[in-house]
Amino acid sequence: MDNSEKKHQRRIRYKGTHPKTFEAKYKELQPDKYSETIQKIIGKGMTPAGMHRPICVNEILDFLDVKPGQIGFDATLGYGGHAQEILKLLNDQGHLYAVDQDPIELPKTKERLEKLGFKEELLTINNLNFKDIDLIASVSGKFDFVIADLGVSSMQIDNPERGFSFKTDGPLDLRMNPMVGVSAAERLKEMSKDEIEGMLIENADEPYASEIAAAIVNHLHKGHDITLTSELHQIIIDALKFIRSPKREEEIKKSSQRTFQALRIDINHEYEVLYEFLEKLPEVLKPQGKVAILTFHSGEDRLVKKSFQYYFRNGIYQEVSDGPIRPSMDEQSSNSRARSAKLRWAIKK
Repeated sequence: MDNSEKKHQRRIRYKGTHPKTFEAKYKELQPDKYSETIQKIIGKGMTPAGMHRPICVNEILDFLDVKPGQIGFDATLGYGGHAQEILKLLNDQGHLYAVDQDPIELPKTKERLEKLGFKEELLTINNLNFKDIDLIASVSGKFDFVIADLGVSSMQIDNPERGFSFKTDGPLDLRMNPMVGVSAAERLKEMSKDEIEGMLIENADEPYASEIAAAIVNHLHKGHDITLTSELHQIIIDALKFIRSPKREEEIKKSSQRTFQALRIDINHEYEVLYEFLEKLPEVLKPQGKVAILTFHSGEDRLVKKSFQYYFRNGIYQEVSDGPIRPSMDEQSSNSRARSAKLRWAIKK
């Protein structure tokens, strides 16, 4: 028998009627094979594990008004949902350049889009941070349109190995590109109480920033590392025990969400990256070129709003959206992850 031949591995067994862990959701992780299961999950308003449902697709496409022959840039390819619809509209004419900094999910998306018939003649994909848009433009020329979806993809959130959520236990990592920089666990060890508190306020408007920061520092000073998502969540639970029931549980949940968000923004330098991207945009758009940006928290939205308004006042953008465009109520009810989304757009003069 050939020892190099792969041995058959039985799938992970799970208790009850439905798998709860990410690894056991074998049907959700094989959407091509179990399409009926996928549709049932989506029909319940949930996102299948390992997948991502693009948000505000109709609103974005209506604004961009993509035409065959145009050159576009998808700054955050992710699962490829927005790109797929744009590529259909290009109708084998023109080109879409796309980047994503996640080296784990990017090859899967590339393979998925290739299977749908979108080849290199129409689509170029690079493993880059979107702040490097000028590097792409130096090859592609200026763009007719640019799209950026700044949300964390569902397949990143749902995979416990990435450490993006306290809902499932895993390493406290939170890096979009786990090959770059330090993990959230390492970052916390570098920070003082004041630095952690400032991070929680600036990146997440956390009302209990002082209490959580003190609890994290006290835990570390006792010689205990915080290496797992469950450990950080437990520290937050202990720090907020003073909150009276019945609202304590909900407050702890929100504070945990905000703490993980603040840490993610910090270690991925998300504000700095977005600021650099927004500064470069006017230089890479053609006259009448369009940009649509989807944000998911107030810090991002403020940066986009201020940038668009600044370049509008200075006569560089000829038009910007009056305010944020929200997903329809139908989309928000069918996809809970759409509820915090805000879309803003601008048109180059």
